[in-house]
Amino acid sequence: MRVLLVEDDVRFAKILGQALQSRGYQVDHAATGSAAVAGPGCDLVLLDLSLPDEDGIEVCRRLRADSGIPIIIISARGSERDRVTGLRGGADDYLVKPFGMAELQARIEAVLRRVHPPADRIHTVGRLRIDPVAHLARIDGLDVRLARKEFQLLVALARQPGSVVGRDQLVMQVWQTSWPGAFRTLEVHVGSLRAKVRSAVRIEAIRGVGYRIVPLPAPVSRES
Repeated sequence: MRVLLVEDDVRFAKILGQALQSRGYQVDHAATGSAAVAGPGCDLVLLDLSLPDEDGIEVCRRLRADSGIPIIIISARGSERDRVTGLRGGADDYLVKPFGMAELQARIEAVLRRVHPPADRIHTVGRLRIDPVAHLARIDGLDVRLARKEFQLLVALARQPGSVVGRDQLVMQVWQTSWPGAFRTLEVHVGSLRAKVRSAVRIEAIRGVGYRIVPLPAPVSRES
C-alpha cells in the first residue's frame, strides 16, 4: 500500500517513513501543501497541519474535493477545536503527536476497513440486481450503465431496501466527507440515478432526512 506523508519536519518524516516502510508500506514524502496536492497517486494520506505554505486543514479540503482518498491528520495541535475542525474538513481520523507506531498502524487499518469494506453480497431490489464485486447493475437481466458514484450510491441504498438512509450517511459512504455542501452533490446524483433505474425501483426522498429505495411491480403484459 502506498502512503503519502505530508510533513515539513524532514527529520520526523524520515523516521516515520522508515517505520512505515519496515511495516511494508511504500512511502512518498511531501514537505508542503502544494506538493501534497500535486503529489503522486496513493492509497492513504498522513497529513501534518503545520505546513510552510498553507494550513493543513485547507490542504485536507483540497485533497478531499478531488478524491475520496483516506486522510489521517497527524499533528501536535491536539485541542478539541483542532480535532473537530480537522474531521469536519474531510479527514477520516485525527492522531495527536507524539504517538506510537502501534496506534498509527491500528488507525490506518481501521480507516481502510471503513473506506474499503469487505466485498458486498449481491443485492436484489425487485427486478433490480446489483453485484458490488463485479460492479454490475441489471434490470430484468439487462445492464444499467452507471457512473462510479451513481453505482456506489445505489449500493448504499440497496443494502437497506425500504428503509430510509440518512443524507449524512450516504455522503460519508459515497464521498467520504461530512461537508454539508456535499448534500447538493448528493441530490444531483440521486436525480441522475433515478432516471436510470426508474423502470424497476423508486428512490423516494424523505425531506430533511434522506432517501429510500423501493421496488416497483413488473409491467403488466399487454399480450392479447
